[in-house]
Amino acid sequence: MTLYTKSMIDQNSEGLADWEKDAYQQFETMMCDESDPYPCVPGKMGFLEDSLRFGFAKPPSEEKSYDQLASLLKKYGEVSRQTGKYASLVVFFEGHEDKSIEEYQDMFWTLLNEVHQRDEAEWPEDIPTDPHNQAWEFCFDGEPYFCFCATPAHRLRKSRSFPYFMLAFQPRWVFDEINATTSLGQKLKKVIRNRLVKYDGIKPHSALKWYGAQDNYEWKQYFLDEEDTTMSKCPFMAMKKKLKNFHF
Repeated sequence: MTLYTKSMIDQNSEGLADWEKDAYQQFETMMCDESDPYPCVPGKMGFLEDSLRFGFAKPPSEEKSYDQLASLLKKYGEVSRQTGKYASLVVFFEGHEDKSIEEYQDMFWTLLNEVHQRDEAEWPEDIPTDPHNQAWEFCFDGEPYFCFCATPAHRLRKSRSFPYFMLAFQPRWVFDEINATTSLGQKLKKVIRNRLVKYDGIKPHSALKWYGAQDNYEWKQYFLDEEDTTMSKCPFMAMKKKLKNFHF
């Protein structure tokens, strides 16, 4: 699996499949639209500064996509700290499957669970294994990530809509300077919230809160539905692999 930079694709896109070119071009258009600015300022800055890394995978309904995403995450974790302060891995999945938001939500959590099963590293000691703990975050190869999912089924919540099933992984260290305790974090939150309201045309989802806050659970932010609702229980169980290998 190959990790691409913006400059790699801009300079030589001949090696990409037609759908890969299209997915990237759609993303580029979204990031560079000045008339309707994309709400995530760090994401846009990362794109313009060539700090993002890109990957392509089979449709999320295919088992092969699990192995591909795990491979991309492992490679990305090895280089992410050298890519810039606005680092993220963006993965596009092949196809335009006619699915509902609920079906895409199931695909998303299946992907995370399957990728977790392929993780050969121990879960980080400083990250709880229970998603219902405020300090929990998805981890792979010892690195905590904030996950973001966009799908073709989203309509009202435009910030979560994309022609292809798309995932983005932001390393937790990116937020060391962007959080509730920093002036930069507080300023960015106001800017992002204002842009989000204009971009989506609806109120921001109530699950969007600061990491570590007493009333925040990161998993609720990974996949947002069109309404202001969330699942009652997180579908991800980080202890599954450990329990599976435990012999009584």
